[in-house]
Amino acid sequence: MTEPTISLKEFELAAERLRPVLHHTELDLSATFSDMSGGRIYLKCENRQKTGSFKIRGASNKLAAMIERGERRPVVASSAGNHAQGVACAARKFGVPATIVMPRTASIAKVQATEGYGAKVVLAGSCYDEAYAEACRICEAEGAAFLHPYNDPEVIAGQGTLGLEILSDLPYADIIVVPAGGGGLLAGVACAVKQVNPRIRVIGVQAEGADAIARSFRAGERICTASTATIADGIAVGSPGDLTVPIINRYADDVITVSDNEIANAILLLMERCKQIVEPSGAAPVAAVLSGRLDVKDKRAVCLLSGGNIDVSFIQTIIERGLVARHRRLKFTARLLDRPGSLVQLLNVIADSRANVLTVQHDKLRAGLDPNETTVRIACEVGGKEHGESVVAALREHGYSLEVEQV
Repeated sequence: MTEPTISLKEFELAAERLRPVLHHTELDLSATFSDMSGGRIYLKCENRQKTGSFKIRGASNKLAAMIERGERRPVVASSAGNHAQGVACAARKFGVPATIVMPRTASIAKVQATEGYGAKVVLAGSCYDEAYAEACRICEAEGAAFLHPYNDPEVIAGQGTLGLEILSDLPYADIIVVPAGGGGLLAGVACAVKQVNPRIRVIGVQAEGADAIARSFRAGERICTASTATIADGIAVGSPGDLTVPIINRYADDVITVSDNEIANAILLLMERCKQIVEPSGAAPVAAVLSGRLDVKDKRAVCLLSGGNIDVSFIQTIIERGLVARHRRLKFTARLLDRPGSLVQLLNVIADSRANVLTVQHDKLRAGLDPNETTVRIACEVGGKEHGESVVAALREHGYSLEVEQV
């Protein structure tokens, strides 16, 4: 792998190009997260950027650089997520025709959002690889330029402007925590920040089920994974860039992983405590800090919230995962006598224990039951792990036989 050269001057030039195009997103100190972690936690709110994510930075810098070189031609990208909207918005800003190839499985909301920025959307294939192949075919047929989401020096430089913004607002930061998928954002931020202030630690965060960059960092060479499995679709990349990995391995201080439940819990806390809507990939840095996987005690740490484009239909799933991670859900199956009043007595014990019943499911046909017995599967909302355990203890004290699934 050949390490590309991205000088501080190139990051500064990218920042100049982007200044009239984008928002300088706010850097908020979170008192809640600071208390929870023992550090001073700042949130870089790129979820409030135009198009709802950082992706517009790299796309805009690439297009601006092309136009400066006299390469004004149509552009093509393949994406089902934030890159699609970033390219579409940037192309409209610079007056360049854009075609975005999405898998046929892409959500209607994402297709409409991309079209809303003025791009032509082509649906092809059932997965990203098939959409990418069609994008390459269109580029060849139409003489268009392909805009890669992360494996391009000018895209990396655009993403790295986030590092410069953070330093302009908090020059004495100790740690900057950055989500990583293909590696463009982490490579750009780490490379830019280290050239300004090598003292600042830059930490990448990946989901446990999509950890190609973490593996590459530990091995010192690019490693790809055969599959990815995570709720953080924005960083679910099995093949990181051959340009990004060497930069990350040189400039980043570490790359750590977090679980999907930790990410879900972070999303829920961002909603509840900070009134911030953040997508799973953007919440990964907060998950790393609040889970204790990254020690930030007595440090000034910046969590980069990279995007806020979360499907409304997916929010309920995320909330449920977050509540599970915080032990706010109690699920169990109880065996009862099949006679009037048995269920009411059970529910009264739960009510006296201050738990809130969410669902009740009867099953009289379960194997192993006596003819005069039935089972009920109950889901409750509780105040935490200790509360859930006290509800279970109360039920058992009243003679109920329980199979506890979750507490």
